[in-house]
Amino acid sequence: MTFTLATWNINSVRLRQDLVARLMTDEAPDVLCLQECKSPVDKIPAEVFANLGYTHMVARGQKGYNGVAILSKTPIVEVAAYDFANLGHARHIAGRLDNGVTIHNFYVPAGGDIPDRDKNEKFGQKLDYLTEMRDHFAANTPQKSILVGDLNIAPRPDDVWDHKKMLKIVSHTPIEVDHLTAVQDAGQWVDVTRQDIPQGLLYSWWSYRAKDWDAADKGRRLDHIWATADIAPAAHSSRVLRAARGWDQPSDHAPVFATFDL
Repeated sequence: MTFTLATWNINSVRLRQDLVARLMTDEAPDVLCLQECKSPVDKIPAEVFANLGYTHMVARGQKGYNGVAILSKTPIVEVAAYDFANLGHARHIAGRLDNGVTIHNFYVPAGGDIPDRDKNEKFGQKLDYLTEMRDHFAANTPQKSILVGDLNIAPRPDDVWDHKKMLKIVSHTPIEVDHLTAVQDAGQWVDVTRQDIPQGLLYSWWSYRAKDWDAADKGRRLDHIWATADIAPAAHSSRVLRAARGWDQPSDHAPVFATFDL
């Protein structure tokens, strides 16, 4: 079975349902993972997406904030929804496809603006969330699994527009990168995107604050696709759909894709 998966922080699935529909029509991934849906589950426009072939969904919702969903053309069964760090936020959903692959969809806390947990509670929550992710995967070694989502960390120097300038900016600080690396190591996760695109600047997010985001190109790779070591060799064709950042009323994130031959 060959299937293509996409992950996208949509920044309100109801506000941008037309963009989701456009992606489904133009790109037609078999599985689409959304973050920051900002909607209760019963308000997600599932019927619109079902009419485009995405007849299966597992999700966790929250009014106005957070929210994650996995939309699939083929059956998917919910297997978990973790509330790491006990935040009471809808930040994780996991589903299993008929081929036995488990997909974890995460929206890791952004962490606020100050990279100091003593001065910024949100930064501490982010670190705690990542620590609990690490502990979970250390205690429950994942197999035949894919982890995707807005992890809100750009780990590599070439995942940001200027490594030195970004070292003290939340999303690229050494402590965040260390925490994310610990999560990756605990589950023996392989960064599929960088497996396919090992070198060069690569971004999936561009700030709304830039008057011309495309020309400025001050991006960060915050959105990720990982796979367990047993299926990572089956992954290929990774890409970021940068053009989606320029669609009308866009999310500030672009979709990230990978294909798996399993």
